[in-house]
Amino acid sequence: MSAAVKPAPASMSDAEWTARCDLAALYRIVEHLGWTDLLETHMTVRVPDEPGTFLINNYGDMFDEITASSLVKMNLEGEVLGGGTKYNAAGFTIHSGVYKACPDVACIMHTHTRAGAGVSVLRNGLRPISQDALHVLDDVVYHEYGVPASAEECLALGESAKKGGCIVLLNHGLLSAGRTIPAALYRLYMLERACEVEMIARSMDEPPVLIEPHIVERAAKRQSTMRQQPEYGVRQWEALLRHIDRKGADYRR
Repeated sequence: MSAAVKPAPASMSDAEWTARCDLAALYRIVEHLGWTDLLETHMTVRVPDEPGTFLINNYGDMFDEITASSLVKMNLEGEVLGGGTKYNAAGFTIHSGVYKACPDVACIMHTHTRAGAGVSVLRNGLRPISQDALHVLDDVVYHEYGVPASAEECLALGESAKKGGCIVLLNHGLLSAGRTIPAALYRLYMLERACEVEMIARSMDEPPVLIEPHIVERAAKRQSTMRQQPEYGVRQWEALLRHIDRKGADYRR
């Protein structure tokens, strides 16, 4: 979906190269939004014409260093097939588990933001107290903390992802999954916003105003319908692409 994508190298398909350019752009967007945690978070996308494979960052690269060609291509068994050579083992567990369990998911994002980590220490931490929360409440799943990089955690994450595309990883952070990169990004953006408002509200000396249940129910129906549309998140994605392109981000190489 990126504009002005250079032709694919002879060693890969046009579909893989486009996916690489889009994922590299996503890392630059995450850096722009301030969602990085040094090297410790990760975003992935399936290779469109090879559903048993996905792309992940080369572990050690800062997000503003990531390019299309530096991304690591892996299969769901953990074999490196091309691109970079280093990957985060816990990242492989998280992403492969969701991809195996959810064939319709094409992009996964995982962050350790302060707001997300803050809400993650509260069981059922998000409440219907903001417009932002209404975007995601019907799609939120709370996942128990497991042993990182273990086969058990891989399976457990897959089961959680079947229940919703906005996952609060308890005692850990946030995860979003979508059928497209724009969908996963917009899901995570709204989840992050909801967490920010929640954390602000919990610092106050009085209880928040709760949105009426019938309004919450109507919002859930509306958001569920919107998430099924192919254009979900596309307008926001394209705007963010224009922004990083104006900044001169050189990721399509």
